[in-house]
Amino acid sequence: MNKRLKTVISASRRTDLVAEYPEWLAGCLRRREAAAGPSGRPYLVDLAPENVHTFVLWSKDFSNLLADRHGLRDLLAAYDQLYLHFTITGLGATAVEPGAPEPRRALAQIPALAALAGRPRRVSLRFDPVVFWEEEGRVRSNIDFFPAVAAAAAENGLADIRMSFAQWYGKAARRARARGFRFVDPPDGEKRARAAEMARLAAAKGLTLHACSQPFLAGVPGLRPSACIDGALLESLHPKGAPASRRKDRGQRRDCLCTASKDIGSYEQACPHGCVYCYANPGV
Repeated sequence: MNKRLKTVISASRRTDLVAEYPEWLAGCLRRREAAAGPSGRPYLVDLAPENVHTFVLWSKDFSNLLADRHGLRDLLAAYDQLYLHFTITGLGATAVEPGAPEPRRALAQIPALAALAGRPRRVSLRFDPVVFWEEEGRVRSNIDFFPAVAAAAAENGLADIRMSFAQWYGKAARRARARGFRFVDPPDGEKRARAAEMARLAAAKGLTLHACSQPFLAGVPGLRPSACIDGALLESLHPKGAPASRRKDRGQRRDCLCTASKDIGSYEQACPHGCVYCYANPGV
């Protein structure tokens, strides 16, 4: 990375630090460094505010931040810019996401998050993943909750929603079978059709729908590929106009369009949300 560019910090793709490890995160912010790494052999990440371009937070429940538990809100106020990825799938407090908040309670956090970030554009909702499963002889999906998410985003001045369809990696499939969860993985053609419906609904609300790392969705009308950490966007939103890296993040999947950042979470920090589809390390 160009030494003149400040670092984008990601906290975190690997676990929900805000909801489940707020004390650990606050400790890192006070020390202004984090010992981070996907698993084992941690490396130090500089968190000094003067060296950070944007602090990107990912969570399914921002109540700890909003309530300033462990001083999180005050500590993060030292940074020039916060960007918030807020995941609301409509599946919280169900067998699919047993530890995540009930959907309407999650939606209620959006106005305060937009105010905290300073600009609504600094909050992105993640309707991710879209899940299909069989229950009582019929196929069900959380996609039916998408209109409520889109409406809440539009009402609060947000611009972007990000989505993907659940990917049933080996350990997620084994977890689903062990829980008796009969997931369904529709063919790509059906997924494209459903994504097109979502994109039309989003556009009708003045929103842009982005697809995360799923090339089979390329060309769906109104659906844009997602760079969840987007150096150009973060630069445009930065209160001082500070430049950000546009280089692809080499630590992400081949199809990921994210630009460079440093993630301070670890897969060893098991997440108590317990989502059945989780690719990381659910704690339940």
